[in-house]
Amino acid sequence: MLYRWIRTTHARRQEWLLKRNCALSPSQLGMAFGLLGVVSLVIAGVLAAHGAWLVLPFTLIELSALAIAFVVYGRHAADFERIVVDSGRLLVERCDGQRVERSELRPAWVRVEYDGLGREPIRLVAGNDRIVVGKFVPDDGKRQLANELRATLADWRQGEGAAAWSSRQLTTET
Repeated sequence: MLYRWIRTTHARRQEWLLKRNCALSPSQLGMAFGLLGVVSLVIAGVLAAHGAWLVLPFTLIELSALAIAFVVYGRHAADFERIVVDSGRLLVERCDGQRVERSELRPAWVRVEYDGLGREPIRLVAGNDRIVVGKFVPDDGKRQLANELRATLADWRQGEGAAAWSSRQLTTET
């Protein structure tokens, strides 16, 4: 599956939005599954009318499996990771199904760990806090993302905000 990320740059704000590149939106997928269900029911109805009643229970089992697949897909179709460097903070927001997790670190203390070995994740490390990012980035794109993050953090450290960052508190919200 292809993945994408969107980088947005404003005056003193950098933002990355990492998400799946879903071919179908949940509503389009629902219409496709609905069409499959109607076709299955029509075929089962025709066969049942010709005396093959045993087809109906198996059609209902098939439709149940389709419904479960739809729910699982739809639940994770909108998953994302958002990384924001703004106003003396590095905010990481992750959405996985129904769960949203937000973590905030001081940019002056954050280092990006990524060596590019195998399927290694990108880690944002500040003291004892580690945040793994890049779940939706293919392995061949992780190096570019890690370099963009490193460059942005280096720019922020050299900029005017470095003094203001040192007075902020570290917070993590789950």
